[in-house]
Amino acid sequence: MFDKVLIANRGETALRIHRACRELGIKTVAVHSTADSDAMHVRLADESVCIGPAPSRESYLNMAALISAAEITGADAIHPGIGFLSENAQFAEMVEEHGFTFIGPTPEHIRIMGDKATAKKTVAGLGMPVIQGSEGVLETVDAAKKLADKIGYPVLMKAVAGGGGKGMKAVHSAGEMSEAFQLASGEAQAAFGNGGLYMEQLLTQPRHIEVQLLGDGQGNVVHFGERDCSIQRRHQKVVEEAGSPALNAEERAQVGKIAARTCKLLGYRGLGTIEFLYEKGKFYFMEMNTRLQIEHPITEMITGVDLVREQIRVASGAPLAFKQEDIKWHGHAIECRINAEDPNTFAPSPGKITDFHPAGGLGVRFDSAVYAGYKVPSHYDSMIAKLIVHGANRNDCLLRLRRSLEETVIGGIKTNLPLHLRIINDPEFIDGNYNIHWLERKLAEGL
Repeated sequence: MFDKVLIANRGETALRIHRACRELGIKTVAVHSTADSDAMHVRLADESVCIGPAPSRESYLNMAALISAAEITGADAIHPGIGFLSENAQFAEMVEEHGFTFIGPTPEHIRIMGDKATAKKTVAGLGMPVIQGSEGVLETVDAAKKLADKIGYPVLMKAVAGGGGKGMKAVHSAGEMSEAFQLASGEAQAAFGNGGLYMEQLLTQPRHIEVQLLGDGQGNVVHFGERDCSIQRRHQKVVEEAGSPALNAEERAQVGKIAARTCKLLGYRGLGTIEFLYEKGKFYFMEMNTRLQIEHPITEMITGVDLVREQIRVASGAPLAFKQEDIKWHGHAIECRINAEDPNTFAPSPGKITDFHPAGGLGVRFDSAVYAGYKVPSHYDSMIAKLIVHGANRNDCLLRLRRSLEETVIGGIKTNLPLHLRIINDPEFIDGNYNIHWLERKLAEGL
């Protein structure tokens, strides 16, 4: 096991990793920008290193600064967390080349799954169901038009690199293709430094279903069931559930088996999540995230497995501590992402938190690194907390979630807590009747 881990992240993600390390008896090194000098993970870690000014490109994305911080503190391993460099194959290689362990998949797997077109081709070759579309990057508008005419509109142009909805445009007719292609490519270039696009047939009413996996690189892979992440705005997840209210027992077993088989054939090491679009009883591979997911706590709540702890164990060379038949699912869990933003306009709301009272009680988990007096910086993602609630069944979970949202107090800034209450009180959500377009439709209707 490692003696010391450098956490190459910030906010609640860094705090989550710190907690897992401490429970394993591992010392931690926090890195931070000048804007995060008073962050909770910096206060709690055994050591801390300032790696640059506020802009991410000069701090949390500064590979040389992160390697230097690991060297001067004598860390054994680097945990990349979520976002930033967590799915950067070059960084994973650099970590290993400098004698540290990268707590994540191999650079090869990160590279394969990081290019969405390559990922799709790879998993299709392993028997994974995929959406009809291009086999690789579409170089020109004319090539895109020809393929769209073949598979039929509507289609979706998607960036081969990155995620989060950037570089993604729906195209409903040939007349829209030129503008959509240019906009998607330009957006992808600006966000990821890669303007390459590929195409998929656009499903009109799908749900977003993902399967959590863990492999040890020694031939052992288990899955921890599925999460339904269909409540989205601009392709960004807002609310997640485990398990999905849309799946029956047979479908649940089917998608878990498909995902685990694929990872086993890949010889995958570490945590990973395979994301599917689900429509009319069929699953279609969308992408694979080769890292820890923001919504991992709901899986932990229904399985009782500390995923970050197991991720660290596997990276240290240990085999999986359990088999598939050891994984049991209990009850239902829902996560609400709490953002520092206006709940109606979605404008960011950085500033000082004057009052802070997180919900508590049986079955309630509040993952956050903020506190009364903390200043939410304007330089990073607006998510400041995650409210995770578990119940014996979905109805119990919803009742507990409503109480917890009403109990939570975050003063001094605006948050999307009111939006979450509107979502979970909507009759369609209560019935589990939603898809990936549901939230944007409801917002247009005045939710």
